[in-house]
Amino acid sequence: MVEAPRPDARRPLATRDAGWARGLAAALARARVSPDLISAISIPVAVAGAAALLWLPAPWGPVLCAVAVQLRLLCNLLDGMVAVEGGLGGPTGPLWNEVPDRVADSLFIVALGMAAGEPVLGWAGALLAALTAYVRTTGGALGFAQDFSGVQSKPRRMFVMTIGCLVAAAAPGWDDAARALDVAAWTIAVGSALTCLTRLQGLARQLRERAAATRDGA
Repeated sequence: MVEAPRPDARRPLATRDAGWARGLAAALARARVSPDLISAISIPVAVAGAAALLWLPAPWGPVLCAVAVQLRLLCNLLDGMVAVEGGLGGPTGPLWNEVPDRVADSLFIVALGMAAGEPVLGWAGALLAALTAYVRTTGGALGFAQDFSGVQSKPRRMFVMTIGCLVAAAAPGWDDAARALDVAAWTIAVGSALTCLTRLQGLARQLRERAAATRDGA
């Protein structure tokens, strides 16, 4: 089961305070649904969404992929709420909180690049997305609050992909609609690179400040 994460290790989400989210999380907790199961479900959801985008024609493929993206985000929201607010957390929580996210991210972004006719861009975007999480968790390992900021943090990546898919769903009646996937893939890749850069800059600043404070206090 998912262990309750440190307060500074949870992504700040306004949705967490929504009545429907609290009600759904409470219902899952009463049913004793394992938070790690909720986390794991995001992987087959991502597999289904990626497959739909790659192998089903518009509008169905892109629409189903957009739905899968939102279901994945719902899993990401509810697993932590069931673990923390529902009190069902366990010792393997940090693993379940991160690993399914990285797998789902890669599946979606690689499929996006392939569907756009830019497989290298899809793989690059997936790598850079994983790197944003690596920088964030490195900051946590160094003793700082995890940095969830950035122009292409996970919720923003998934927003871009959802919009790209919904626009691409209009392809049967609009020849240029399919280009939305290409735009989304480029936005995610470039934005993720910028997110890595800004997070690294922030982490470097905190390290320098801590070193200076240590020297002053010596």
